[in-house]
Amino acid sequence: MKQLMLGNAAVARGLYEAGCCVVSSYPGTPSTEITEECAKFDEIYCEWAPNEKVAMETAFGACLAGKRSFCAMKHVGLNVAADPLFTISYTGVNAGMVIGVADDPGMHSSQNEQDSRHYAAAAKLPMLEPSDSAEALEFAKLAYRLSEEFDTPVFLKMCTRVSHSQSIVETSPRAEAPVRPYEKNIAKYVMMPGNAIRRHPVVEERTRRLREWAETAPVNRVEMGDPGLGIITSSTSYQYVREVYGGRCSVLKLGMVHPLPVKLIRDFAAKVDRLVVVEELDPIIENHCRSLGLEVSGKDLLPMEGEFSQALIAAGMGAGTCAGWTIADPIPPRPPVMCAGCPHRGLFYILSKNKCTVLGDIGCYTLGAAAPLSAMEMTACMGASVSGLHGFNKALGAESEHKAVAVIGDSTFMHSGMTGLANIAYNQSNSTVIILDNSITGMTGHQQNPTTGCNIKGEPAGKIDLEALCRSLGFGRVRIVDPYDLKACDAAVREELAADEPSVIISRRPCALLKYVKHSAPLTVDPAKCVGCKSCMKIGCPAISVQDGRARVDGTQCVGCGVCRQLCAVNAFS
Repeated sequence: MKQLMLGNAAVARGLYEAGCCVVSSYPGTPSTEITEECAKFDEIYCEWAPNEKVAMETAFGACLAGKRSFCAMKHVGLNVAADPLFTISYTGVNAGMVIGVADDPGMHSSQNEQDSRHYAAAAKLPMLEPSDSAEALEFAKLAYRLSEEFDTPVFLKMCTRVSHSQSIVETSPRAEAPVRPYEKNIAKYVMMPGNAIRRHPVVEERTRRLREWAETAPVNRVEMGDPGLGIITSSTSYQYVREVYGGRCSVLKLGMVHPLPVKLIRDFAAKVDRLVVVEELDPIIENHCRSLGLEVSGKDLLPMEGEFSQALIAAGMGAGTCAGWTIADPIPPRPPVMCAGCPHRGLFYILSKNKCTVLGDIGCYTLGAAAPLSAMEMTACMGASVSGLHGFNKALGAESEHKAVAVIGDSTFMHSGMTGLANIAYNQSNSTVIILDNSITGMTGHQQNPTTGCNIKGEPAGKIDLEALCRSLGFGRVRIVDPYDLKACDAAVREELAADEPSVIISRRPCALLKYVKHSAPLTVDPAKCVGCKSCMKIGCPAISVQDGRARVDGTQCVGCGVCRQLCAVNAFS
C-alpha cells in the first residue's frame, strides 16, 4: 500500500517490517517520533530509557539475546552513547542492531551542529543515509540485513528535513525474523584487552568487505545527465541538487556514507568534466575524493555551517536565476519563548530579581536565558549545570556559593544530573541545585520519564521519588516549592543560598500544556487601575502586551497562573 508518511514514521515502519522486537531510546529532536511511532506496533517492545547510553546498551543486550533491536537519538545524544558504541563495534552482534541518529543542520533545536558521519568513521561502523521517506523505510530494513551479514551494528542517519518531511512510501507486511540463539562466546563479547586485541583485525577486515559491498550497492547510484557537471551528494542535498539542476548535470547519489566506495567514485569522476561535492556540514565526501587524487570542488563553493536549501545551492554553484531559484527576503524572526503559564517563568523571575548566577541545562527552561528574564548564563550539555556549579563554587568558594545556582529539568536530571549531584555530596561544595520538575519531558513533546510514573504507552510504570533520591545521595536540605508562588520561591532561594551546606530545591508544577492540567480563568486588566509601570512585562509572558500605555492580557493564551498579578502593585489584574 502506498501512503504519504513522515520520515521518522517511515523508519518506524521499516523497523516493524524488518521484524524488530526491541526499541530503547531517549527523546531528542529530530529523532523522537521514530520511537513514538514504533510504540504503536504491538509486536515491538518500546521504552524511553533514562539516557542514550542506557538505550544503546539495552538495544545491544536485546540483539545479544537474539532479537533484532534498535535505539534512536539525536546527534548530541550520540556523544552520550559513544562509550558503548566504540566497543560494540569490536564485539559485533548476534541478531541485527540498528542505531538511529538524527542530525540537526541549522540547529533548529540543538546546541551544536556536529556531523554524525564522523562517528561512523571513528567507530568503524557502516552508515546508511536516506534522502526521503521511501528510502528511510527501505534503508531501515537493509540495515538489519547488513548488520547480520557483516556482524556489526549499523547506523541509520537521518536529519531534520528527512525526519520531519513527508513523501510517498510503499508498505509491506511484517516479516518475522527468526530468533538467533544466544551462545556463550567470551572471546567475542568480553572486551578485556586480550580479547579486544584479537577483535580489532576483525573490524578492519569488516570495513574492507563493506567497502567492496558499497562499490556495487544499489543504494549508491549514478544518474547520468549532462556530463559537463558531475555532483556527488547524499541525503537532502540530493533532493536540492535535483530540484535546482534537473537533468542538467550528472549525479552520484550516495546512500551509504561510510565506508565510501573508491572505484565507483573514480569511475564517475572520469565521466564528467567538472566534479563537485554537495554535502551539509563537514567535507567528509569531499576529503575522501581528494584522498583519491581527484580534482574536486565543494566547500570552496558552499558553506560548512548551516542548513542547505535550493536557493543556497543555486547561488553557490552559480546556477542562480537560470535554475529559477533565488534567495528570497528573509522571513521576519519569531524568537522562541516560554509558553503562557510555563511553570519555569516564576522561578526564573525570582532568580533574576535576586541577581543569581544561574548555570543552566538542556530543556524548555533554556529559554530562561532570553530577555527579559535573562536568568541563565551557561548551557553546555545534559547535566552540565550541576557539575558546572560544583566546579564554579570550588573555584571561587564563598565568593560564589551564596549567589550561584544550577537549574535542571526532571528528565534531564534523570538523564545526567544524578552523577553531578553525587559529586556535590561527595566532594562537598556548598551548592544549591534547583530541579525544575514539570512532570514530563517537555522540550521534545511530552514524553514520559522515570519520574512520571508512566511508560511510553502511558501505562503505569516505576516512579522515582526525586526527594527521596536527593536525600539518599547525601543532601540534608531538600525542599519543594510551587513556582507560581513567587513569595515562597523567593524565600526558598534566599534561605538555601544562605545555608552553609549543599541543598536541593524542587520547583514542582506540571507543564501548562499537559492535557490533564486544569487552568484557571484568564486574567483581565482594569485599565482604570493600570498605571503603565510595566512591572508585569518583566516576566516575558506572551499573553501580556502593552497597548496605549496600559497592560493587556490575551485571553486566548492566558491560563490564569496569577504570576503577573503578584507583580502588580496596584492590583490591576483580576
